[in-house]
Amino acid sequence: MTTALITHADCLEHVTPDGHPEQVARLEHILHALAGLDLERVGAPLAEDGDILRVHPQSHIDRIKAALPGAGHHQLDADTWLSPGSVTAAYRGVGAVVKAVDMVLAGEVQNAFCAIRPPGHHAETQTPMGFCLFGNAALAAKYALDHHGLTRVAVVDFDVHHGNGTQDLLWDEERALVITSQQMPLWPGTGDRNERGKHGQIVNIPLPPESTGSEMWAAYEAKVFPKLREFAPELIIISAGFDAHQDDPLAQLNWSTEDFRRLTQELCKIARECAQGRVVSTLEGGYDLQALAASTKAHVEALMEAGA
Repeated sequence: MTTALITHADCLEHVTPDGHPEQVARLEHILHALAGLDLERVGAPLAEDGDILRVHPQSHIDRIKAALPGAGHHQLDADTWLSPGSVTAAYRGVGAVVKAVDMVLAGEVQNAFCAIRPPGHHAETQTPMGFCLFGNAALAAKYALDHHGLTRVAVVDFDVHHGNGTQDLLWDEERALVITSQQMPLWPGTGDRNERGKHGQIVNIPLPPESTGSEMWAAYEAKVFPKLREFAPELIIISAGFDAHQDDPLAQLNWSTEDFRRLTQELCKIARECAQGRVVSTLEGGYDLQALAASTKAHVEALMEAGA
């Protein structure tokens, strides 16, 4: 079994204004870092509207398409911008996670990493925000449940910012365990432990500013890994944000590159125990280009090790 890398050049056509942290260079650095790895490289297909409608209403799609500029940029909110290529890029992102779920559940590959942008975990049901247009990880979970007939899917989000969109999109979904660790306090201000979902299936792990990978590991050993094993998911979806890295400019956690490798290894170990090793990972944040590239490579190498 192998690891799939699913991406598309269209994801480089989502162009943000100069100085914006969610920039084209993020994906360029990642693809360069992964260039020498023995991965099954797959082009991300364009999603169909039906895939997106699993978690967003038609009005959400229509709003984004209507705001698409013919040239230059259009600002949706303080952080979220559109360029002429943004909708196609976002549809490739959704197509990537759908393709990844299909490939992993068909046994074509052991696991998959979707190198896509824009990211997704801040997009709420009817609100694009936080650099995100569509909720890729939540959508992948719903697709695995509804299209493939799984009964238990887990989403693990280790981005430094709370995955408020994933939480919103899966708030009522008792078949999906959502576990997210995040720095608190930090934008978007959600992610308190008392936010538990309609069925108590959402687990938030707030981490204090300046905490280290050791403190993260203690929290995961105490609260995350046991909960995953208890839930016994048939598929694990990872929202892979690398902005908890000590070099990242947008937050104040102090994880190392090796912390991301170790965490991925343990998630893959649990997947072997519960889910036939099936993991789908999709890119979220990470804004120091060198740290992002190194951490993503460590993450993908851990996926490859698990898939060997």
